[in-house]
Amino acid sequence: MSRRLPAISRLVSVLCLIGAAWAGRLAHALPIAGPDLGGHPRLIVRAPDSLRGAAARLRSLPPGQLDGVMRLMGMASPGPPILVVLAPEGSDLARGIPPWVSGYAYGERGIVVLFPSRAPTYPDFSLEGVLRHEVAHVLAARAAHEWPLPRWFDEGLAMLAGASWSFDDRSQVLLALLVDGRMPLFQLESRFSGTQREIAGAYALAGAFLRDIVQRHGPGAPARILAAVARGLPFDQAFARATGSSLTFAEDQFWSHYSLRRWLPLATSSATLWLAITLLFLYARRRRRLRDAALRARWDAEETSSAAGGDEPVN
Repeated sequence: MSRRLPAISRLVSVLCLIGAAWAGRLAHALPIAGPDLGGHPRLIVRAPDSLRGAAARLRSLPPGQLDGVMRLMGMASPGPPILVVLAPEGSDLARGIPPWVSGYAYGERGIVVLFPSRAPTYPDFSLEGVLRHEVAHVLAARAAHEWPLPRWFDEGLAMLAGASWSFDDRSQVLLALLVDGRMPLFQLESRFSGTQREIAGAYALAGAFLRDIVQRHGPGAPARILAAVARGLPFDQAFARATGSSLTFAEDQFWSHYSLRRWLPLATSSATLWLAITLLFLYARRRRRLRDAALRARWDAEETSSAAGGDEPVN
């Protein structure tokens, strides 16, 4: 999940949230400027004592663990170190963040915030997966030279970087197709701030679209798009320059490929059948609860009316 705030207010917010105890160390660690270091993406992990084990896990990752993310963005050098802050539940950094959000990034500032107690959750399912997802936001911002990227493209890239295409992704896309039907990409922007189901569907569709682009135009397509954006081209023009087709045409191809007819084998699988049965059960249980609540409300109203009217004759 990427957060986009004005650069100065973003930095002030992060410093205030992390608190005075970390402010001195953070001031030295912030990757605001500095030389390109080359080689592997370098992480500076900060965590309270309660998350010492999670911090040790991330610090022990092999040096090349994030090289694939860097290659996806087409970067020869990862740039300055990336600050990774691990935050516990109840901390200032977690306050106001929905419980299904396991991390977020301030891409242009090179800062990643992770909530280890919330992993595994869709779409990453592990702390390492969340790390790759959020680091992808930072590297995408650097590859684009901080020019703005559509949210669906930014999140789709992070989906590609965070995990391989899985049954969970297919199920989320299928559910989005069944519930929402064909949705223009620009409408996905608002879905990333919607309900948990809308957010999961938006992630799945963004990841599926980027995966479709890579299959059609090769694994270097995202890097070419980012390079064109870095040269100052508007995103639509950058996309057309990098892929040879307009974004509108690519979107039509995607929806043609991901029509419900192509999902028939998945829809008829035993796993999806049980998913459908579960969803129907939850829907029926919700209807039952609503009906029971309405019935109880009517009974209460009748009892109140009867008590107010006293012992009146019944016709």
